[in-house]
Amino acid sequence: MDARDWCQELQRSLGALYMCSEHGDYQRIRTPYLYPDGDVIDLFCKAEGDTVTVSDLAETTGWLRMQSAGLRRTAKQKLLIEDACLTHGVEFYSGMVQARCRRGKELAQVVTRVAQAAIRVSDLWFTFRAQGVQTITDEVAEFLTERELGFDRREKLAGRSGRGWTVDFHVRTERRSSLVQVLSTGNRAAAHRVSEHVLAAWHDLNHLAAGPEALTFVSLFDDTADVWADEDFRLVEPLSTVSRWSRPDEFAAVLSETA
Repeated sequence: MDARDWCQELQRSLGALYMCSEHGDYQRIRTPYLYPDGDVIDLFCKAEGDTVTVSDLAETTGWLRMQSAGLRRTAKQKLLIEDACLTHGVEFYSGMVQARCRRGKELAQVVTRVAQAAIRVSDLWFTFRAQGVQTITDEVAEFLTERELGFDRREKLAGRSGRGWTVDFHVRTERRSSLVQVLSTGNRAAAHRVSEHVLAAWHDLNHLAAGPEALTFVSLFDDTADVWADEDFRLVEPLSTVSRWSRPDEFAAVLSETA
């Protein structure tokens, strides 16, 4: 049984959701699954005798490297990858997620297991993003402390809809009090979604911007990463004051109303 026969068996089992095509020495399997940024997860199979190996050819770990400035995975990340592969019964070897299928076994099940493991491994991107947000908010907290600006962190406030919103900072100065949301991501594809989330928060909390003790809303963009488009800034501008982390003095002036 050659690779084409294996692929015909796969298509009989899973139908049009999966597509096979020639790819050098491999048959490429285009799956219906996606990486977090919307890229399609492709797998590759190669037949050797009565065994076919299904692999991502290290495309998943390569995708992860593109999402992070760090070139090496941490020990914790390696453990999470190994755990994901163990859970789905696949092997992690030389950066590849892979599994073998022998004659008489169901190829569709093996392909599904490898695809599921690739999804779980790619989900480590969310831990990268969480670490990035935590790092920048820590920096902002240190900056506010250095400037002797009083603040509460991660305050939860109720919106008009009844939904609770966690705000990064509630800053109080002599002249005004401000709510600050930090917008940070290392991924250009996710940037607009981050802006939309903050816009939704400001809209739902807009009742706090009225009255004698009105709060000022500040959207602080971490522009040290070139991921933001002009429309992201314009999106939150009608309901908040836009600040850039690359201009800390201007940010402090906004909070103190000395600008």
